[in-house]
Amino acid sequence: MCVSADRHRFAAGLLTATTTKQCIGFMIGSALFALGSAPGFGPWAGAEAANISYFIGAWFFTGAALIQLVRSGPMTTSVPYGSGVMLRADWLAASTQFVGTLLFNVSTAAALEVKTVHGQQHLVWNPDAGGSVAFLLSGLFVLVAFTRADAARRVWAPGSTDWWSGVINMIGCIAFGVSAVGSFVSRTGTTVDAVLATVGTFVGALCFFFASFIVLVAMRMHPRTTDSADSVR
Repeated sequence: MCVSADRHRFAAGLLTATTTKQCIGFMIGSALFALGSAPGFGPWAGAEAANISYFIGAWFFTGAALIQLVRSGPMTTSVPYGSGVMLRADWLAASTQFVGTLLFNVSTAAALEVKTVHGQQHLVWNPDAGGSVAFLLSGLFVLVAFTRADAARRVWAPGSTDWWSGVINMIGCIAFGVSAVGSFVSRTGTTVDAVLATVGTFVGALCFFFASFIVLVAMRMHPRTTDSADSVR
């Protein structure tokens, strides 16, 4: 009976969505994206190795984004104006991010198999660009959610860990957007700016890593902060 109860508690804990799991998932995914785009890694290990790193990392992104979506709470909230109901910024941030990670799953999976220019344009670049746009929207909603969570909060709040996490996350989203622009594939099959694409991915991945890392550090420094508390990537 004790063994069975322990197994039940272990399984329940494994399936519980927490800030720690969310942050670790984003950090692993970010580390894999950073590895794939690290200076010198592609020429040394080959394009396929970099693409595999992106592919695996994208799934960690998706798992972490799903946890954040589950933890984001109700989709709507009541307001004393208009229709009386509006979408919550927290939910919008998590949902757009989740959609973005799914698009990155498509893009990174296609990059492993697609060899034609048409495939590169429509199966690799299009979902990659769409995912980058979704991340940009998510990053904006994260900052909106931060300011709305507390009436005393302002757009500039360098004393807050959540603010730093949100700002670093937004920089990462912008970097991924720049990477998408640089990786555009022309009709001749050439990339607009391969260096820009790689550097944008590397910078964005590092930003996403540290945006989650500082949240974990803050949780360790302030034990009263629980996994049920709101956090951002």
